[in-house]
Parts: sequence; structure tokens; C-alpha cells
Amino acid sequence: MSRSVKSIVIIFLILLVDQVLKIWIKTNLSIGDEIVVFKDWFILHFVENNGMAFGFEFAGEYGKIFLSVFRIIAVVAIGWYLFKLAKQKEIPFGFILSISLIFAGAIGNIIDSLFYGIIFNDSSGQVATLFPEGGGYATFLHGRVVDMFYFPLIEGLYPEWLPKIGGNPFIFFRPVFNVADSAITVGIFSILLFYRKHFNKIEAEESETTETADATEA
Repeated sequence: MSRSVKSIVIIFLILLVDQVLKIWIKTNLSIGDEIVVFKDWFILHFVENNGMAFGFEFAGEYGKIFLSVFRIIAVVAIGWYLFKLAKQKEIPFGFILSISLIFAGAIGNIIDSLFYGIIFNDSSGQVATLFPEGGGYATFLHGRVVDMFYFPLIEGLYPEWLPKIGGNPFIFFRPVFNVADSAITVGIFSILLFYRKHFNKIEAEESETTETADATEA
């Protein structure tokens, strides 16, 4: 199996798991519902967000459109870069795997933004229906990203001596995320931990090639 095929298989599997889980959540839970998987620290907690990974928001209707368009452009760029890397045998497959994870995660969340508003009705106070008769809850590009993984590993109170937040409850880890977010995070951290020097080397070689080409044309 070639490296390109391996990369495609990995991307397909991540997308499959991501979308199957999201569709199951949408068609079985309403927003705020949760299922305790293991004790009180691994919970499937259904939330939706209009913005970026781990529930971060990008404000306003135009902000949502901007974010969706930006994601599409970024995915095209990452896909082109991944296709280019897969052809270079000197590139470690681990680096290609990391880029594949980021690519798959980005596509996974884009699917939500592009289509979920069209193919699902709203999940607030009810379990959503796939392809409802009355149409979806939003238009193209305005879908909300489905998140479900919640790991409240540590709960407690902030020390009283802290200004403003002293005595208030805190939870670690508070963000709710999905398979796509996880893939992106693992891919980025893998590059930072294991392939940062290699990534910098690739950028330097590409920059040198461009400068040489410009000098030749001049």
C-alpha cells in the first residue's frame, strides 16, 4: 500500500468515525443531554458551537460565514500540501500522518458547518431529525459544529485570595470537543514534538527554491 493510499485511508476512517458519532448524537440527544461513560470524568455531553475547535466562538453571522470560507480555503491548502508531501519519499510517513490528521479534522468540522443546518432541524429541547420535512435549522454555511467529549477530570474551588474568581468553582478539563478536534490537536502536537525541525527544513528548502527561480528569471 502506497503512502498516498495509507493517508487517504486514515483520513476516511477519521471522517467516518467523526460523522457517525456526530449523527448519532444529533439523532439521539437534545442539547445539554449527557451520557456518563466512565464514572464522572468521561461524559458524552451534547453541545453545539458556531465557531472553532473546543467550543470557541466566532461572533456574528458574517463571522460565521468568514470562518466557514476560511476553513474551506485552509482545507484546500492543506490538501494540496499533503498531496505534494506524499510524493516525496524522503519525507517521514509520521509527518505525512500528522498532516493527514489535521486535514481530516478540518474537513470533519467543515461538513458540520456546511451541511448540518440543512439536513437537521434544531436540537434545542428536542432530538433532531435527519432530513426533516420542514427543512433544517439554518442555511448553507451556517450549520453548527457538534461536540460531545467532556472530561471534567478535576473539580474544585479557586483559592479565596484570587481577585474576582476567588471562591468560584472551576473544572479541569472544561472544553467539550469532538473526534475532528482531537485529530487536529494530535496532528499539531505531533509536528511540534517530533517534526518541527523537519517542517522548518521543508519551508527553508521551498524558500530557497523560489529565490533561485526568481534569480534565474531576473
